[in-house]
Amino acid sequence: MKEQRKTMVGRAVRDAIDKTVVVSVETVKRHRLYGKTLRSEKRYLAHDEANTCHSGDLVRIEESRPLSHLKRWVVVEVLEQGQ
Repeated sequence: MKEQRKTMVGRAVRDAIDKTVVVSVETVKRHRLYGKTLRSEKRYLAHDEANTCHSGDLVRIEESRPLSHLKRWVVVEVLEQGQ
C-alpha cells in the first residue's frame, strides 16, 4: 500500500528565488489548559517548476523527497491568485 503524502495550504510570501517559493503556513490550536486560541506560523521552501506562483497567492504544497538543502515541499496547485 502506498503511503499518503502530507499536504498543507499556505500563502506564498516570497518568489524571488528561481523555481522556488517561500510559503507561510498558519496553524491554529487551543491551549490545553487555558483554552486560549494560539496562532503559529511556519515557513517552508517549496519547489515551483514552472515559476507560476507569485507573492500573495494561496497555494497547496505537498511533501516530497529532499530537492536541495532546505527544500522538501512541492507546489501542487495555486488555489487563489494574490493582488
